[in-house]
Amino acid sequence: MTNREKEILELIKKNPMISQKDLADILGITRSSVAVHITNLQKKGYILGKGYIVKEGEYVSIVGGANVDIQGFPKEKFILKDSNPGYVKTSLGGVGRNIGENLARLGVYTKLITVIGDDANGNNILENARSVGLDMEHSMKLKEDSTSTYLALLNEKGDMEAAVSSMDIFDNMTVDFIEGKKAIIENSKVCVIDTNIPQDVIKFIITNFKGVPFFLDTVSTSKARKVKDVIGYFHTIKPNKYEAELLSGMEINSKDDVKKAAEIFLDKGVKRVFITLGEKGVYYNDGVNENFIENPKVNIVSATGAGDAFDAGLVYCYLNDFNIEKTAYFSMAASILTLLHENTINPNMSEDNINKLIKELKLC
Repeated sequence: MTNREKEILELIKKNPMISQKDLADILGITRSSVAVHITNLQKKGYILGKGYIVKEGEYVSIVGGANVDIQGFPKEKFILKDSNPGYVKTSLGGVGRNIGENLARLGVYTKLITVIGDDANGNNILENARSVGLDMEHSMKLKEDSTSTYLALLNEKGDMEAAVSSMDIFDNMTVDFIEGKKAIIENSKVCVIDTNIPQDVIKFIITNFKGVPFFLDTVSTSKARKVKDVIGYFHTIKPNKYEAELLSGMEINSKDDVKKAAEIFLDKGVKRVFITLGEKGVYYNDGVNENFIENPKVNIVSATGAGDAFDAGLVYCYLNDFNIEKTAYFSMAASILTLLHENTINPNMSEDNINKLIKELKLC
C-alpha cells in the first residue's frame, strides 16, 4: 500500500460516506487521482464497497463476529487428555455471522458489520455471504490480520467439552470505524450486537445511536462482562443461566431465582428477557407475560450454532410482531432445527421448516 493510499484509507475509515471530491480537497489532489487510488484499494481488498447511502428497504444490521469453526467429533465416548478417534469438520461461523446467515435464510435482508482477514478463510466468508444474500459491504477486510478462528471439541452426545477462540482481529473495530456506520445502524429495523467486538465500541453504539432497538447476544460469560453496566440499553437479551448470574449479580439456584434475575433486567430497562436453561428449557418475561418452556427430547447432532439460531428467531419474530410466547416457541424450534444438523447453520432453515417442527414436536 502506498502512503497516499494509506491516507485515503484512514479518511474512509473515519467517514465511509465521504465523497471523492472531499477526499481530493483534504489531500490537495485531483478527484480523478482519488478515483484511481480508491480503485487500487478495492483491487487490493482494503475496501469492500462504496459507502454512499441510498434509499432502500427494511433491513436488520448486525455488529459482531465472523470466523471459521473447526469442530472435532469423537466416534466413541470422549476422553479428556487423550487422542480421541473421530473426524474433524470445518465450517463458517462467528455469532454475528451465524445470526446473519440464519436471518438471510429466513428471508430477512441483513447487513453484517464485522472484521475479516484478507486470506482464504475471509474470502470463503465473503463468498458464502454472497451466495446466501447476506450483505457484508460495510465490513472491514484487513491485509495483515488472519480471519478469526474457533476450535470446538464435542463429546459423543454432540455437546461441547471445550473450545478455543482466536479473535484478536476484532480489536481493529474502533469507535472511529463504527461512527462511520451510524446511518446504516440507525436506519435498520433492529441492530443485533454480539460481545465479540470491543467493549468501547459496544457502549458507543448503544449510547449514541438512536431510534433502533438493540438485541444482545452475550456470547460467553467472560465476554458478557462487557455489557454488565449497560444492560438496560438493550431491548432484548438472551443470556444463559451463568451469563444471567453475572449480569444480574445474583446466584440462580431455582425457578424463583430465574424470575428474580429477569425482573432485575426488566427494572433496568430491558423489554424482553429470554434466559436459556440448557436441558431445562427457556424462561421468558416481558413484564406482562412470563413462563418456563421445557425442551423436547431430540437426538442432538451438534450443539454448535443453536443459540445463534435462537437469536435469529427472536429478531424474525420481532419484525413480524409475534407475542412473546409465540416468539419463545418459534425461536426454540429454530434452535432445535440447528441441533439436528452437523453444520453450524442448518441449510434447511426456513419459516416453513420451523413451523413444521413446532407441529411435529407439539411445542404449542
